[in-house]
Amino acid sequence: MYIWESPDWPRFHWDQERLSRVLAQARHDQGRLLGRMEALGFPLREEAVLRTLTQDVLKSSEIEGQMLDPDQVRSSIARRLGMDIGGLKPADRDVEGVVEMMLDATRGYDRPLTEERMFAWHASLFPTGRSGMVKIRVGAWRDDSSGPMRVVSGAVGKERVHYVAPAAKHLNAEMRAFLDWFNDEVDIDPVLKAGLAHLWFVTIHPFDDGNGRIARAVADMALARSERSAQRFYSMSAQVRLERNAYYDTLETTQKGEMDVTNWQVWFLGCLTRAIAGAQDMLASVLFKARFWERFATEALNDRQIKVINRILDGFEGKLTSSKWASLAKCSQDTAYRDILDLMERGILKKNPGGGRSTSYDFADI
Repeated sequence: MYIWESPDWPRFHWDQERLSRVLAQARHDQGRLLGRMEALGFPLREEAVLRTLTQDVLKSSEIEGQMLDPDQVRSSIARRLGMDIGGLKPADRDVEGVVEMMLDATRGYDRPLTEERMFAWHASLFPTGRSGMVKIRVGAWRDDSSGPMRVVSGAVGKERVHYVAPAAKHLNAEMRAFLDWFNDEVDIDPVLKAGLAHLWFVTIHPFDDGNGRIARAVADMALARSERSAQRFYSMSAQVRLERNAYYDTLETTQKGEMDVTNWQVWFLGCLTRAIAGAQDMLASVLFKARFWERFATEALNDRQIKVINRILDGFEGKLTSSKWASLAKCSQDTAYRDILDLMERGILKKNPGGGRSTSYDFADI
């Protein structure tokens, strides 16, 4: 029996004593991070928000197997936030759509979550009216015309059914109850409400596709309400991506269990705490970028050098080689090597141990 088939659905409950310690830790870490960010100047907070939202959009899509272009995502977010980051890259419709949804959820956290608003989010995720090659109902609850909504894995003919959602005929009533609860001032800690909102929504699974991404947007909206702030400094989606197996295992177990959702809430609070801890690396990177340009602001660097340095400072993955430099700067290998050599002579870059084709570079001690 699935949880929604219980006669007690949706009267969730949990072991408050078991949750009290992990909730207190999550709330403490949440407040501490927000306090540190408030101490930063506006430009650094703005940069931190841009990085966080970029990660949130990229990783929420990646969880569903959709790989977006990081430069497009960053550019789309920067434009919508009115930030001048230079070298803005045009974004595809699918990128613009998911960015639009995430920003509406977090920047408009204090507005009611309505059926119309959720339909607009769904339509923004699927601007062509298709999920891959399959035509889907967009901006409307699913109608199960192609059969019951099931979550499956495995090859065709060997599928494993992880979950079957409530029938479409119940969706109007199910979503009305969910939205009324979400918008109501209920007697529950706002962070616990975020975890429950994620679970409740993804259990209803009201759309043909995009339910996971929208569930994470709903949780982010609830977390923004818990902080009374539209500024995001940590990414739950990035942490969920790291813990994807545990996420799906905990979700499946909960959806096949009773109305006691203690284990789900323990996992959600732990994931939140780890997401906040991960934000410390982002903060250190933002501060390093600020110190870097304070020191080298007067250096006569060419446009290619400035572009690639900023790309590295913004979270370049992997090792920097002359080949990657040439690709990022859209120049020849010889030009890339001259750019790198010049930066080494200025004391900005250093060569890592090793050589030959594996030669890579990193920032010198700054």
